[in-house]
Amino acid sequence: MNELGDSSLNIAVAVASVAVFVIVLAVWFFLNRASVKVNEQIALLTELLEQQKQQTALLAKLTRGEQPNPAAPPVPGEPVMFKDFIAER
Repeated sequence: MNELGDSSLNIAVAVASVAVFVIVLAVWFFLNRASVKVNEQIALLTELLEQQKQQTALLAKLTRGEQPNPAAPPVPGEPVMFKDFIAER
């Protein structure tokens, strides 16, 4: 009878070890996935910041009366296309 108790204890320890391993693996998976998403968001926010800096510099040039592209001055009758100045998503 004592031998049955020892083997069932070993099985219980093995099952508990596997359960803990699966739980740790699941936690690691979700933390890793969240980390990747955060890194992507940081990259997108950095890109957006750079675009806003460019837009601010362009707006400052326009308000001072400077031409944004001196190689191709706009035609006086041609409308200004604001889609070129605003980042599209």
